[in-house]
Amino acid sequence: MRSQSPPLGAGVGDNRYHFRMLPRIPKWLLLPLFTAWTAACSLVAPHFERPILTVVGIELVGGNLLQQNFLVKFNVQNPNDRALPVTGLHAELNVLGKRVASGIVDRAFVVPAQGSSQFDMTISANLALVLFNLKASADQRSDIDYELTGVASIDLPFLREVPFRQRGIFHNPLK
Repeated sequence: MRSQSPPLGAGVGDNRYHFRMLPRIPKWLLLPLFTAWTAACSLVAPHFERPILTVVGIELVGGNLLQQNFLVKFNVQNPNDRALPVTGLHAELNVLGKRVASGIVDRAFVVPAQGSSQFDMTISANLALVLFNLKASADQRSDIDYELTGVASIDLPFLREVPFRQRGIFHNPLK
């Protein structure tokens, strides 16, 4: 048996929805409609406050004259109403404008909504360099500026990285 194919032209006019039946939108109305649509999307997007990262404790775990390894315990406070899934973190400590320590956390953890979580990071430092720079500084200040900077990798659809920066002052131990 031969299969019967539809006659030529069949099916072309059978569609009951035509592009011509769609309402036409004047070109002058496209920009205001797009602006209103974008504004509505921004109202639906969740408000996100930066988490607060603080150092809770530092413990020397080993090293030598040129490099020391510290186990630094951090506390992350999440002021948001949704959990914060952290997939990794990188941090650097700068003293007198020079990098003296850095560390990476590759272990994932979740900071609960309106809560806090603690994690450990091994940081490699060169304290001999810091002491040398303090001794060699011309002004011999009694207070030393430091800056802790870094980036937390987050597993959320609209937020992939949260940079953080904490500045402070500590007393010069050589003064």
